Amino acid sequence: MSVTDRISQVASSVQNTAKITASNFISLSLKFVSSLVISFVVALVLQTLIGFGQLSFLLSLVLGTSALMRLMWNWSVGVTLVFDLICVLVALLLRMYILVAP
Repeated sequence: MSVTDRISQVASSVQNTAKITASNFISLSLKFVSSLVISFVVALVLQTLIGFGQLSFLLSLVLGTSALMRLMWNWSVGVTLVFDLICVLVALLLRMYILVAP
């Protein structure tokens, strides 16, 4: 095997590793942002309904984010996007119910 073949193999290996790493980073970022937004909304609703302070708000935000990250850990990007779509549709349904209710 010549030196150019070896360099070509190393370059393709580095390229494949960078591609996989970027894909995993994007997937993890999407899951983190999704769980953070959902936890923020739930913590804000609980703070409004129950009236607890900032420390309890932060605790519920961190616990909700970690629980959702644990739930989403093995999901693919497609499953995460479908979950986000379902959450948005449920939020729109609740908004419509609040606006229509007397």
